Amino acid sequence: MTECFEPAVEQCYAALEQKIRDAGMNVNLDRVRAAFELAARAHREQKRRDGSPYVTHVVAAASITVDMGLDEDSVVSALLHDTIEDTDVTHEDIARQFGPQVADIVEGVTKLTRVNYTSREEEQMENMRKMLLAMSKDIRVILIKLADRLHNMMTMDYQTPEKQRLKSLETMEIYAPIAHRLGIQTIKWELEDLSLKYLDPVGYRQIVESIDARRDNLEEFMSRMESRIRERLRQWDIECTIYHRIKHIYSIYRKMYTQNLQLNEIFDICALRIIVENVSDCYNVLGQVHDMFKPVPGKFKDYISTPKPNGYQSLQTTVIGTEPMPFEVQIRTWEMHRTAEYGVAAHWKYKSGNAGLREGDEEVFAWVRHLLETQQETDADDFFSELKVDMFADEVFVFTPQGDVISMPAGATPIDFAYSIHSAVGNRMVGAKVNGRIVPFDHQLQNGDIVEVLTSKSAPGPSRDWLNIAKSGSARTKIKQWLKKERREENIQQGREMLESELRRQGITLSEIQSMGVLPEVLKHLSLPDIEDLYAAVGYGGLSAAKTVGRFREDLLKAHKNAESARTAIDKMNEAAERRNSKDAGRQKPIQGVLIAGLDNCLIKFAHCCTPVAGDEIVGFITRGSGVSIHRADCKNHVEKKDGGENRGRWVEASWTPGYEGSYVTALRLNCADRNALVMDIATVLNALNAKVRSFSARDLSGGKAVASLTLEVKNLGELRAIMARLAVIPSVKEVSRVNG
Repeated sequence: MTECFEPAVEQCYAALEQKIRDAGMNVNLDRVRAAFELAARAHREQKRRDGSPYVTHVVAAASITVDMGLDEDSVVSALLHDTIEDTDVTHEDIARQFGPQVADIVEGVTKLTRVNYTSREEEQMENMRKMLLAMSKDIRVILIKLADRLHNMMTMDYQTPEKQRLKSLETMEIYAPIAHRLGIQTIKWELEDLSLKYLDPVGYRQIVESIDARRDNLEEFMSRMESRIRERLRQWDIECTIYHRIKHIYSIYRKMYTQNLQLNEIFDICALRIIVENVSDCYNVLGQVHDMFKPVPGKFKDYISTPKPNGYQSLQTTVIGTEPMPFEVQIRTWEMHRTAEYGVAAHWKYKSGNAGLREGDEEVFAWVRHLLETQQETDADDFFSELKVDMFADEVFVFTPQGDVISMPAGATPIDFAYSIHSAVGNRMVGAKVNGRIVPFDHQLQNGDIVEVLTSKSAPGPSRDWLNIAKSGSARTKIKQWLKKERREENIQQGREMLESELRRQGITLSEIQSMGVLPEVLKHLSLPDIEDLYAAVGYGGLSAAKTVGRFREDLLKAHKNAESARTAIDKMNEAAERRNSKDAGRQKPIQGVLIAGLDNCLIKFAHCCTPVAGDEIVGFITRGSGVSIHRADCKNHVEKKDGGENRGRWVEASWTPGYEGSYVTALRLNCADRNALVMDIATVLNALNAKVRSFSARDLSGGKAVASLTLEVKNLGELRAIMARLAVIPSVKEVSRVNG
């Protein structure tokens, strides 16, 4: 039975259904309606910033997937794409009603919102990795994400200026280039123009107003050029379709910026497209156009014989006639045109009875898996900088000696070429020839170069200097991997020298870092066990010396800021302890269920290193300016520091107040054997126990191992032990332990 919703929502859905019918799609509308009703119920209480029902957004995203020509599962997934993230609907609910393929697509679009990260960049990086992984399995994940982002950008007016800028920057740096890499030019142009509107509203408005003022003249000019070309091609019996357009706003803006031009100095803002039946006609038309108009030198590109990596094919030329106004001409077949407009979505569009990818098409997306493989060990900053180079930069096309075409980022060198062939080729490279001539490693490759790599089994391997020469993130990652594996002792020495040099440059000493207790915190943040591993990471290029010292500097400033006040606070607290030691401890007032021997009404906090809970044997530590820190008696920090110099007098007795009812946050670590669905099983057990989970993260280790970290809220030690006992019997869980120091 069809469920009815408020008129605005029903009207929005009716428009989607009509668009599906107009497009002639072979779609089960009952299934689409069922997805809409589930989404409408799930999002019923949610509103958008403009006050409209939230479900109108997912319907709009689904409408964009129809414009892209995607299949029935894509439309259904677009309608459901926010349910797992924002509502109580689960993967299992969707799989049960619409099948596992739709559920997997929706899960792929969902952000990792339930995981805690140390920075926004790290969160963005992990969400991007998750999306790329899902995209490598089903390309529709990213197509739906692009539809979602496009509609969000269309309705960005209601967001705060800060969010407008952040989302626009993210769209310009990530989503528009992904659309370009997938060949979906119509989406790319819209995303770029909408982003520019918020990133540079003044520049955007100037271009729009200038084009509007000249539109009539431009339209009249292009109509005349179109008529002249159509008449010439008719005389030569060439069947064609011709239409013209004004270039999109961001392409004009970019030309102004890169070429340092004023708006009135840009003339070729018009483009004319000629679509013919076959490839031979493309070249015939090119000859006729160049006979009619004078070609602008250096503006001809043949993307038919050498297609772009995203599949784009066209002949492109810029010409100028008797009127002093250059214009671009693109010549292509209908198949090329569909690929140029819809990119990877053309695999669904216009293929009746064969929706989805064709056999072998998964190889088209091998670059996604390649990106994932080469970016696994990078930090957030490097991930995005290298991702942009590998995925979004302009390309050059070079040839192997066998004639195979290799696409590389602009500015690529023989080092990048060697590693694009294979890691072993790069590691054994001793030289390179370009067009038959020996060239240095930093030689920049040009379109059409024939590149030969010279290798030797006795080659010493890549040097650290190569990291400064290589342009592609893939090559840099492979060089770092080799250096990390093969040169540990050398890395430690090199890293120590680099780090000490940077410390001297910034006026910091290693002894100061160690005496102020900064080193352990930085190592913990970087997930490194000791300082030698830090040296090694800096040595092989995994960490930047400047960034690492910058982190040291931040933590030192915080430590020094509290140093003076901390000394005074310790003196006062010691005096208070001496005065109160003579009083009856039974008259003390407990603080958060804890009694501190000799102290009353003092600030306390529970130590993050050992996360004590009611029932643990505990001690107190008088901190510098932050009151008393409560530790477990077996905490490594207590065991190691209780007899150490100035720390001896800062440890005080502490105990729990009987009968106190409160809750305490504590941390667990699960050492596991890696397997599929492990995280799901852990989450299921926690849910069954009704455990209050603050954070949950898991990561793979080498050798088929995995580790999961939990932060829980419990009432006492008994409840915690019950949870630990239940987690310990999960298959593949080898050990459940509390975090200690």
